[in-house]
This record gives sequence, C-alpha cells and structure tokens, in this order.
Amino acid sequence: MSATRGLIADVIRFSAVDGPGNRFVVFLQGCDFNCLACHNPHTIPAGSRAARWRTVPELVAQVRATAPFLSGVTVSGGEATRQSEFLRDFFAALHENEQLARLTRYVDSNGDAPRSVWDTLLPVLDKAMIDLKALDPDLHIRLTGRPNDHVLHSIRHLAAHGKLHEVRLLLIPGVNDDDRTLTATAAWLRDVDAGIRVKVIGFRQHGVRAAGRRWPEATPEQVAGWADTLSAAGLTGIDAI
Repeated sequence: MSATRGLIADVIRFSAVDGPGNRFVVFLQGCDFNCLACHNPHTIPAGSRAARWRTVPELVAQVRATAPFLSGVTVSGGEATRQSEFLRDFFAALHENEQLARLTRYVDSNGDAPRSVWDTLLPVLDKAMIDLKALDPDLHIRLTGRPNDHVLHSIRHLAAHGKLHEVRLLLIPGVNDDDRTLTATAAWLRDVDAGIRVKVIGFRQHGVRAAGRRWPEATPEQVAGWADTLSAAGLTGIDAI
C-alpha cells in the first residue's frame, strides 16, 4: 500500500450530506479558490497548525474501523484535487482492499483542475460533485478570485465519462440568483446533459468570514423559486436544499 502522505484538515466518520448514503468524509487542507461564501475558510490556506499529515495506510485504517456502517467515502476540502497523488493512492487502496472495495469513492471539488488530473483519477473515482459558483467569468472571479475555465471543462469531461454525480449551485440572494443568470446557467448545463443532477443550495452565513456576512441568507421561498426557474429552463434533475 502506498505511503503517500496527505495534509488532512479534518475527518468526519459519518455524514449524510456529502454524497449518497452514510459516508466517511476527508477534508484536505488547501484550496486554490478564495471564496467569500466559503463555510470552511480555515481549509483554504496551504498549511494550518490544526492540519495533520497522514499516510494512505493510516487513513485506510480509519475507514476500516467504521466500514460496516458506511456506504462510501468522500474526499473534500479545501480542494481535494490539489493533492491529487494522495487522492489517487487513497482511492486505489480502498478499491484494492477486500473489505473496503464495496464503498463508493466520491470527490467533492471546485472543479479547478486540468484534464490531466481528472484522467489520473478516473480509474479509481466513482463520481465527482462539482461546485459551479458562477457561469459568468467575471462574476466567478469576483466570488472566488479565480476564472472558471477549468470548472466548466471539468463538468463536461466528467459527464462525458459518466463520472459526474451532480453540479452544485450555491446561490446568494442579489449576487448570482437573477433569472437571466439562472436561465443562462440552465442552458449551459442542459447542453451538457438535460438530465444532469443539479443541487440548488441557498447561501447561509454560518462559518463564513466577515466579508461574506454582508450578504443575506437565502429563504426557503427563494430556494424553491430558483429551482422552479431552473426547471422551467429545461433541467429535469433539480434537487433544492
């Protein structure tokens, strides 16, 4: 088994919100985005005194301890693909372990990874969940500090290989939720796959930095309205939370 090390921000042994079923979730330290709406801003820096280096065997042992109660493993962040070698070796070790091979292997990603990274992960990855912060490139830069070229390419590439579980839209009232923006986003996603699974997530202030707390939280009525707008624009796989 590989002794590759990963810088781990945190581990959750049981989660029902990071992919389908009951999942073991690993949060890797470091992200190339600097999202104002990030709920885990402590995972953005490349290093942290709270983060710990772990080898693949050490992390596999943690998964094995709770495996009878799990349906899968999700690696999140920070941004998981920044540590793609560790991610690949960790997923490969799970796949090769007789006790753990049944567990599905998911990545929760901002999508800012080149095709070459995804191609190294495809053989060991079951599905990816990709955040699309904004379709408009200028708005995306304002929200994240980075362009969205890789994000859009990642969605298309993963969908073409049957590896895309869902696209996640974090919508902020008055920022990226107007009908024109939603309709354009729906049209782009529909071009990828009209049945693409899309999770509509209303912005919450919990955990965000001061810069993000100036935005209002989304109401249930707003989230339902956004879902209706996306559905009316031709998307059939809408899930709103």
